[in-house]
Amino acid sequence: MTTYKAIKLVKRPEPGPVSADIFEVTEKELPKAGSGEILIKQRQMSLDPAMFGWMSPDTESYIPPVELNTVMRSSGVGEVVESNHPDFEVGDRVMGMMGWQEYALSDGKGINKVQADVPDETVLSVFALPGLTATQGLLNVGKPKNGETIVVTGAAGSVGSIVGQIAKAEGLNVIGVVGSDEKANWIVNELGFDGAINYKTDDLRDQLTKLTPDGVDLYFENTGGPIQNLVVERMNAHGRVVVCGMIADYDKEVPSPGPSWVPVIKKRLTIQGFTMPDHFDQIPSLLQQLTPYVMSGKIKHRSHILEGLESAIEGLNMFFTGDNKGKLIVKL
Repeated sequence: MTTYKAIKLVKRPEPGPVSADIFEVTEKELPKAGSGEILIKQRQMSLDPAMFGWMSPDTESYIPPVELNTVMRSSGVGEVVESNHPDFEVGDRVMGMMGWQEYALSDGKGINKVQADVPDETVLSVFALPGLTATQGLLNVGKPKNGETIVVTGAAGSVGSIVGQIAKAEGLNVIGVVGSDEKANWIVNELGFDGAINYKTDDLRDQLTKLTPDGVDLYFENTGGPIQNLVVERMNAHGRVVVCGMIADYDKEVPSPGPSWVPVIKKRLTIQGFTMPDHFDQIPSLLQQLTPYVMSGKIKHRSHILEGLESAIEGLNMFFTGDNKGKLIVKL
């Protein structure tokens, strides 16, 4: 094999669904690993909501945008097939930022060996960006306490589902907000959430009131949308809001208005946004926090597998339609 496929970002997306013309599928010459480099054959590639921010032209975001005419950014898991790096050997299974391509040449920075003896799907669904994000956001930002009530939006998603399960393991009352009855059933009956709200069909205010009779102490925000204002109104004094994502607004030219500042003052709320690139240097310690939950069987997951590199293009729109059931992964 002398060439491999890669997908470049060639245009910035417009508001609304992602169109295929912003990408270009290319054939590239298979490189050789130089001094201090490794060549990785990527086996599975992660699709994440953060990609919408990475594709935008916003230079003031938490991470620089993907430059036009370069390979689209993404994380993945793969195998080292050539190494001139002292820390890696041929055959090592690794994860890290590899991009939308079948092979990745790397100097080793940001590439971590996979230590756990679990399938690639589990690596990307739990030990990669979703699990790291959930661990940092819930445990280190949210600081949950036994007996508290937490509301998690996007609760059937890759991050939200792990947040809810860790919260249950920590003794919290966990309420998840989802977009279908099937997802509501999954998070309650399979993952152990205490309750679920289907934002598409339920009376949001009524259901939220019923499921949080003692109010809300911790709010893990992944999506935005109408539920946001209602949750903030239900917050208890000194409650904490962890803002991880806002998928409901990523395809809008003008974001929706946020909650009133009045309950923020009255309840003395703490609101903190966070992004994982600020914490990439802490990945080893985050894995130490996360791994015991996984190995003791307290974290379940499901993956939605797409076949072939080019399936990533249309796959991105599943974040808007909610058609994905579990962590979106592209199998190469």
